[in-house]
Amino acid sequence: MENQNDYRPEFRSDYVSRVFRDRESADRAYNELAERGYTKDDVNVLMSDDTRDRYFTNSDVDTDLGDKVAENAGKGSLIGGGIGATVGALAAIGSNILLPGLGLVVAGPLAAGLAGAGAGAATGGLIGALTGAGVPEDEANRYSNDIKEGGIYMGYKPRNEEDARYTYDRWHSDSREY
Repeated sequence: MENQNDYRPEFRSDYVSRVFRDRESADRAYNELAERGYTKDDVNVLMSDDTRDRYFTNSDVDTDLGDKVAENAGKGSLIGGGIGATVGALAAIGSNILLPGLGLVVAGPLAAGLAGAGAGAATGGLIGALTGAGVPEDEANRYSNDIKEGGIYMGYKPRNEEDARYTYDRWHSDSREY
């Protein structure tokens, strides 16, 4: 996966997003959003099924993001194939869905929207899910590749420009923290 510190999308006050290279970075980012008052219902998370298995299944690491995995185990819905079963241990926060055939786990407000739209929404794939969340298409293409290569996508709609600027500056700084 390309080093995310090399990519800095244009600042937008209406949506901030990034693909993190590992669970520790994603945990830090999620915790910072929580400290600013954002909840599991405010944050979108996307990752590959393989990434979920690597970082969030049978993990000894206890974090807020990891706790949400265990808390939501079995609460997700499976879209496609006519199967209305639940999916266990989905990889992040809020409402969760697994998009079969794409090998994607989606959590947060975007998941609720995709679940409500039904199986047809899954055909838009990862890029469609990202653009539906507010990510411009060129960023969605980049993020799609990074997610397929094991990255953890996180994005949210800030309540105000101060939150947007703070998060954008933290997530896209030259610091190696993320």
